[in-house]
Amino acid sequence: MAPSSDVTKFQSILQKSRHIIAIAGAGLSAASGIPTFRGSDGLWLNYTLSDLATPRAFRKNPSKVWQFYHYRREIAGKALPNPAHIALALFSQPDQRKEIAPDAEFTLITQNVDGLSVLCSQMLFPSTDPPIIEMHGRLFETLCTQCGDRMPNRDSPICPALAGTEELVKSHAKERQISLEDLPRCPKCRGLLRPGVVWFEESILHDEEISELVDQADVALVIGTSSRVAPANLFAHSVAERKGTVAVFNTEPQGIGSAHFYFPGPCEQTLPRVLLGKEPDKMNGILQQD
Repeated sequence: MAPSSDVTKFQSILQKSRHIIAIAGAGLSAASGIPTFRGSDGLWLNYTLSDLATPRAFRKNPSKVWQFYHYRREIAGKALPNPAHIALALFSQPDQRKEIAPDAEFTLITQNVDGLSVLCSQMLFPSTDPPIIEMHGRLFETLCTQCGDRMPNRDSPICPALAGTEELVKSHAKERQISLEDLPRCPKCRGLLRPGVVWFEESILHDEEISELVDQADVALVIGTSSRVAPANLFAHSVAERKGTVAVFNTEPQGIGSAHFYFPGPCEQTLPRVLLGKEPDKMNGILQQD
């Protein structure tokens, strides 16, 4: 049976829910100008994400990998939350969703590393701890390859040698060759730093907490993701197997195999309407007021 797009029916299920999780992918941040690096438009200097986001790639050419992540940091550092982030931030607050899902707990499990979901919650609700798990780490953190220290870092650029390399994309130039000594270094031990993100072939962060949330969930919202990357692509399937409800919010129907509901279109348009009953163009005004 094809998944339903009946908003009223879905909202009636939310009314009775107890444990709601959202599983978000790159599509959540697309309207903020963050590239998805998927498909034919997902190239950086003719490299695919799989060429750049592995431990093997970093060992082989840390200069190339750091230039890619510097490019991503520069874009994300200038980006602002979009209506989808705002809708989820509002939905995360019990007093905001009391008419929608009065008895439910809610957690956002995001694959995104741009920090926009956390930023949005901090802007709207600065005194609360947002129920967000960043399972793939954070773009604005570093991890020392020598001492293992993990630290926040929003420096722009993160080191002088990377300054201006984000412009290479516009000129279609090849990446620069930056010496190992000039790449980001740990302030504690001077070891080589790497981006504080989870790469392919590495384990996700907070896996035990995520497993518990998935096991409890009676509703899973799958937002802006093609559901191709493990283990996130298994979470909704697990909820569906336990007779929970799965709703997909995505521009294309990938990953709707186990879905009971499918709300097609950009999630910055669908989430405000379906979750909150609000028009998307009112969302940015909420952020500006706060």
